[in-house]
Amino acid sequence: MRLDDCVAVVTGSTSGIGLGIARALASAGADVMLNGFGDADAIEAIRRQMEDEHNVRVAFNPADLAEPEAVEALIDGTTRTLGRVDILVNNAGIQFTAPVQSFPADRWDAILAVNLSAAFHSTRFVLPQMLERNWGRIVNVASVHGLVASTHKAAYVAAKHGLIGLTKVVALETAPTGVTCNAICPGWVLTPLVQRQIDDLATRAGIDVDSAQRQLIGEKQPSLDFATPEQIGALVVFLCSDAAAQIRGAALPVDGAWLAQ
Repeated sequence: MRLDDCVAVVTGSTSGIGLGIARALASAGADVMLNGFGDADAIEAIRRQMEDEHNVRVAFNPADLAEPEAVEALIDGTTRTLGRVDILVNNAGIQFTAPVQSFPADRWDAILAVNLSAAFHSTRFVLPQMLERNWGRIVNVASVHGLVASTHKAAYVAAKHGLIGLTKVVALETAPTGVTCNAICPGWVLTPLVQRQIDDLATRAGIDVDSAQRQLIGEKQPSLDFATPEQIGALVVFLCSDAAAQIRGAALPVDGAWLAQ
């Protein structure tokens, strides 16, 4: 599944799931605009490695997606630097956990801004050029928590449910066109952040890493195994292909049977 001559924006793509998606798109031939936070030298090394390995153009924009003006600048900057935006992957997200009665209002606002509002703004900024060319792919990285809830995650669950709702509306509004919009709903994904959680649990509980992994995900994910950023990236590439042209408004779980329970 080749995406040669396509230009993709992947938010939150300097690590974890977003980086896996960006690498998958680059490997399929797409030029990529990276976005996110992190050490400048490390990000530059990632950017250069992707360019060299896949012979595509890779750029970086550090836009803070909590600000609508920065989201607009990300889309405009990509259009100027790489020529257009054919693929938009709204992946960036933040998390905070606390019971509803003690959930800080500022954390609620921040999570809704990054996890939901940023996807709305990037979509509204990119849709005019996609519709003009009658082709585009918008993929929203939601979560299993966009379909079910867990305690202490009020803002995250609300934002991800909202993101799936936004996905459906955009899919309906673009249904007669060559633009599609879908959501991916990962369960536990093995990222560097999650690996640190596993290692910390193993240390605290005095158990081996494999036992810590099973303990961490066993309550929710019956497969007792993680999805990987590479698997999520491969699904994004599929959704961008012609084979997925009539998958519209879907919320696709990658959850090790979490939702089958």
